Amino acid sequence: MNPDQYVQDKAASSGSSFYYAFLFLPQERRAAITAFYAFCREVDDVVDEVSDPGVAATKLAWWQAEVHKAFGGQSAHPVMRALMPHTKTYGIEERHLQAVIEGCQMDLDQTRYLDFAGLQRYCHLVAGIVGEVAARIFGQTDERTTEYAHTLGQALQLTNIIRDVGEDAMRGRIYLPISELQQFDVKAHEINKREYSDRFTALMRFQAERAHGLYDKALALLPAIDRRAQKPGLMMASIYRTLLREIESENFQVLHQRISLTPLRKLWLVWKMQALGRM
Repeated sequence: MNPDQYVQDKAASSGSSFYYAFLFLPQERRAAITAFYAFCREVDDVVDEVSDPGVAATKLAWWQAEVHKAFGGQSAHPVMRALMPHTKTYGIEERHLQAVIEGCQMDLDQTRYLDFAGLQRYCHLVAGIVGEVAARIFGQTDERTTEYAHTLGQALQLTNIIRDVGEDAMRGRIYLPISELQQFDVKAHEINKREYSDRFTALMRFQAERAHGLYDKALALLPAIDRRAQKPGLMMASIYRTLLREIESENFQVLHQRISLTPLRKLWLVWKMQALGRM
């Protein structure tokens, strides 16, 4: 299997909504974003799939070294061999990839966040930076698009956090800030035991309103000159915001299940943005 086949399989097998947004891109841009997404999946999988924290830390350290070597002209892993030919074209720098790894390291070192400012740092690394790189690959021409992409990345990550509260708790992580759990009088053990309450619903509604605010802010920040090029990001916004509304309609029943959209519904949302330019 050559590097391009490897990253294609990695992206396709993930089942992620991101894959749908790549479908309408020109071949070279699609190859670049697929390789970058495969890199993100590789390092994220280290945290999610390796049960021993020491082994996971060692693997992330290996990835740090591999990224550094790749930018020095010595890539070994098929993901880096697929990604490196696109780095100069789209302005992808070593610092971008190292930031994503740093964000994954936070998952090993920290399972709780005291306040939203701390959570924002995590979202900046694992989602904001990813949004910035994606915007460059999609065809950014205006510097202001960087802030749009970073804000949208954070909105997507907060939606993930809302969707995955139950699954993350099973892995020993609660991303909801401690200060906000206290504000709504929700105890960590209630989340771990999958106990619903009006207090939990109010807490989650608060989280959803923050995410909606970030979606609105991101869309307002996108310069008109880049709107057409950034359609893949807008497709993601459409899919994830629809998911957020679905979670709201089910009254935030996220502790015992993973609420998701069907592939057909995702394709419909992607097609609507591509063909009609609207969410």
